[in-house]
Amino acid sequence: MSALLEVSALSKRFSGLVAVNEVSFSIAPGEITGILGPNGAGKTTLFNLLTGFLPIDGGEVRFDGHNLAGLAPHRIVNRGLARTFQLCRPFSGMSAFENVMVGCLAPRVRHREAPETRAREILAAVGLAHRAETKVDVLPYGDLRRLEIARALATRPRLLLLDEPFAGLGSSEIEPLSALIRALHRSEGLTILLIEHRLREFMQLVSRVIAMDFGRIIAVATPEDIVRHPLVIEAYIGRAEDDTTGDALGTA
Repeated sequence: MSALLEVSALSKRFSGLVAVNEVSFSIAPGEITGILGPNGAGKTTLFNLLTGFLPIDGGEVRFDGHNLAGLAPHRIVNRGLARTFQLCRPFSGMSAFENVMVGCLAPRVRHREAPETRAREILAAVGLAHRAETKVDVLPYGDLRRLEIARALATRPRLLLLDEPFAGLGSSEIEPLSALIRALHRSEGLTILLIEHRLREFMQLVSRVIAMDFGRIIAVATPEDIVRHPLVIEAYIGRAEDDTTGDALGTA
């Protein structure tokens, strides 16, 4: 099966700092792949390069056989690659329905079906049908996390990039959201690339892990093998001030 996403020697520099250093990997259709790494490893910078929010300094990104270099974010979205962000930033003063409708106005969607119908379908799929007319300014944080995913899904992506979807959630909210991601993967036929620091939940979701440190890929393996990889253990535990990360990796 040919790769849906192919990343070759991708690089990004900020003055003297190399944030992403010749990163290469591929994602097959239907995979849920995780990107693992300590703070500052280059994970979100990588997402910004893949989605056009930062210009590429070197290398290539090909999605479904097409080179994405130089394309604006909205053009990348219209090719079928969408993302969420670490911080929820919905359109203030608008309802949940109106926020999702914005994504449904993408040419990729509106040429195929009524945007209003698509928006209500997505809200139902993420468990927010009852919040459709609620202003986003008063939504609970857990619902905002679901809305962030709904806005990305509205564009009918083939590849969905999730940047720390569990960030800021309480323990009782994480498993339902994890179950939602798995359900969307099955029902929408999504390929998913995921960044997450809640490692237990991360390891349960993904089938393959790409580990990064200092802008480079240091290992690619299954969740079971990645926690035993010496470079991954060093990246997390060698610089840790306590043993909490080691415990999360199952190596403490």
